[in-house]
Amino acid sequence: MIRFLVAWLFAVPALAQEAPPVAPPPVLPAEAPPSQPPRHALVRVQLVTGMGPIVLALEKERAPLTTANFLRYVDQKRLDGTTFYRALKLGGPPQWPSEIGLVQGGVGRDGKKLLSPVAHEATSKTGLTHQEGSISMARLAPGSAQGDFFITLGEIPSLDANPEASGDNLGFAVFGHVEQGMDIVRQILAAPVSSTLGEGAMRGQMLAHPVRIISARRITD
Repeated sequence: MIRFLVAWLFAVPALAQEAPPVAPPPVLPAEAPPSQPPRHALVRVQLVTGMGPIVLALEKERAPLTTANFLRYVDQKRLDGTTFYRALKLGGPPQWPSEIGLVQGGVGRDGKKLLSPVAHEATSKTGLTHQEGSISMARLAPGSAQGDFFITLGEIPSLDANPEASGDNLGFAVFGHVEQGMDIVRQILAAPVSSTLGEGAMRGQMLAHPVRIISARRITD
């Protein structure tokens, strides 16, 4: 914020009116504002879940396509009545935090709620990464993401794009982060999973009792 100089008022005693006028102080150049990191425009969305509210901050500038896709589901109320249905707990060395993993939710295979897929925005292009509380799109092939998403707990760089890797190296599309409600996300991750539900690698990762997403709405200032 540019700082302006304050005008000084000089009170001259009555007996000194014949004295030479006092020269005003020199005008100094305005100070340059301190350097600030770039600020990116965010769109906030509140998910009201059966365990409590989660507030998301979405990166509409850095991940415009993915954010716009998610907001289509929000604005058309297609996420209302869906669930968080998956909780993946990542094992690791004993020194790792116990809550590393992800929780996944969205419309699933409900054809009535699905919209057309969104083009893939790789983390190598957006500069966003899978940090604590990142929200990212679930997908099969690149460009197949629709209405399912996941939230990460802990840092999971293996989900980022890796141009040096072979095969499908585009990772998953991060488009925001949890601003409030990580305690709710941790509760979802800690919820019991079924030993029989799920197909293939996802077997044993499906929540025994999916957590309902009651509503998803933009937060307006």
